[in-house]
Amino acid sequence: MKQAKALVLKKIETKEMVSFATLFSVIFFAPLLGNQLVTGPLVNASLFLGVFLLGLPGAILLGVLPSIIALGVGLLPALMAPMIPFIMASNILLVTVFYFLKKHFFGGVVVASFLKFSFLYLSGILVLSFLGGESAPLISSMMGYLQLLTALMGGLIAFLFLKALPGKIF
Repeated sequence: MKQAKALVLKKIETKEMVSFATLFSVIFFAPLLGNQLVTGPLVNASLFLGVFLLGLPGAILLGVLPSIIALGVGLLPALMAPMIPFIMASNILLVTVFYFLKKHFFGGVVVASFLKFSFLYLSGILVLSFLGGESAPLISSMMGYLQLLTALMGGLIAFLFLKALPGKIF
């Protein structure tokens, strides 16, 4: 009996490790594409998928990685560094809200995406009030409506991926 239990536990752990590694890879390599309209949906899809495949703690861990990676590879200009804590918080907000609303997938995606966008937009205004100057248009454009669009697109990608999985989640 112990051996069977150990095999089941190993299988679950292996599945979660592979899922995390795959989603992390998407989050790591997406910023290298250099286009927010491609990167954003891929990162957000990975975050939504993380909720289903890893649970809330794993999805939160994924949520703090994209902005660090984006800054490191140059997709997020150095002027945006003050936004990193807000971006991380917005990703945590996205996955946490979605986690509690995931039974109503599209409703959860819309609410979580709108809250992420609102938080980032208001945070951008706050950061702009301190920084001002030449960084204002860049922060404004990156934290604006594109955040809502890319989050919604990510939700759609995640839905299509989950529908294609064997042993359907829905």
